[in-house]
Amino acid sequence: MNMVKRIVLLLIMALVSFTIINDHSEDSVNELGQNLRANMLKLIISDTQRTASYTGITELRADILAAMYNTPRHEFVPKQLQQYAYDNRPLPIAHNQTISQPFIVALMTQLINPQASHIVLEIGTGSGYQAAVLSSLVAKVFSIEIIPELAQHAEKKLKALNYSNITIRTGDGYQGWPEQAPFDGIIVTAGGEIPTKLIAQLKPGGIMIIPVNDQYSNQQLTLLEKDSQGVLKQSKVLPVRFVPLVKSDN
Repeated sequence: MNMVKRIVLLLIMALVSFTIINDHSEDSVNELGQNLRANMLKLIISDTQRTASYTGITELRADILAAMYNTPRHEFVPKQLQQYAYDNRPLPIAHNQTISQPFIVALMTQLINPQASHIVLEIGTGSGYQAAVLSSLVAKVFSIEIIPELAQHAEKKLKALNYSNITIRTGDGYQGWPEQAPFDGIIVTAGGEIPTKLIAQLKPGGIMIIPVNDQYSNQQLTLLEKDSQGVLKQSKVLPVRFVPLVKSDN
C-alpha cells in the first residue's frame, strides 16, 4: 500500500470514529458513495502534496478533510452531473458559473485557518458548496451572490440540508457586508482585483484569500493577512482560474 492510500485509510478510520456522517447528508452513505468520497479525499491529498512547493502546505487539517467528506457535493451540482460530483474537478452550474474543484475548496478553506469562533464572509455563493464546507468549521458564514437566482437557489438548498449558521444575500461582493464586519476570514470565489472595502472589513489578525488577475489576465490565488496593527501582507499562493468577480451596475 503506497503512502497516499495509507494516509487516506487512516484518515477515513479517524473520521468515522467521530461520526463522519452528519445532519447535512443522508442518514447513511451507501458503499458506492463512501468509495467516491474516499477517492475524492485521496485526490485532494495527492494534489496538496503535488502543489506543496507553491503553497507551503504539505497536509490539510483533519477537520477540513472531514468537512470535505461530510459535505454532500452531489446536492450542489445539477442533477445531470451528479455522477461526477465527487470528481476532483470544477463543474458547471447555472448562469455560466461553476462549482470549484474540491482540492481548491479545501485549500482555500485551510488558508483562512478557520476556527470554531470565527465569522467568515464568502464572496460568490454560487451553488452554496463552499459555504456548506465552512459551516462545520466556523461559528457563522455570511455569503454574498450577485446573481439573484443563484442566491435564492443556494439559500433554499442550504435550508433544506439543515445548514443553520449560513446567511445569504444578493448583492455586490465588491461592497462586502459592512453590517456584519469585521470578519475573521474572507473567501472570494471569483477572480478580479482586490476590493478595498473587503480589506477594510477584515479584522486585525484576519485572513483573506482571493484569485487576483495580473496584467496578462492570468490569475493567482492570493493570500492577504492583516496583522494586529492593521498592516497587510500579500503573497501569491497558486496559479488558478476562476469565473470573473462581477461588479453591480449600480
